[in-house]
Amino acid sequence: MNGEPGSLASRGRRLGGAVIDIAIVLAIVLPISFFTGGSRELLAAQEIPAAKKILYGCLVVVVWVVLNGRLLASRGQTIGKTVVGTRIVDLQGGLLPFGKLLALRYLVPWIIGAIPSLGNLFNLADALFIFARDRRCLHDHLAGTRVVNV
Repeated sequence: MNGEPGSLASRGRRLGGAVIDIAIVLAIVLPISFFTGGSRELLAAQEIPAAKKILYGCLVVVVWVVLNGRLLASRGQTIGKTVVGTRIVDLQGGLLPFGKLLALRYLVPWIIGAIPSLGNLFNLADALFIFARDRRCLHDHLAGTRVVNV
């Protein structure tokens, strides 16, 4: 794959960045979940109350924004994207305003993804869109973004 600056990031680099971001958030959130009882409920296959699910979801979002907000606003990168050498740009190659990036590329897909049944279908379609020629997932189309090499 072409790794030239500004060229479309490979699917592998995009996956690598996402995996790194998820691993970092899980390393912070899972111990919190363990000490607050959420892990025990999950492992015991007990139904987790909706309020607790919402609380954990908000915790994940807050941790993710605290970790990545500054990088996203200033460079269009998360920690994972920094490690793999990619960044998020608009279709003209510039940075998106932070609020628009956060709302359209992350928040809207997270909310849709949380809707029972529809969320699973959306998440699957979102991931499969990476195989299109332009390598843009549904969340990229929603926000008018693409991921390029640094």
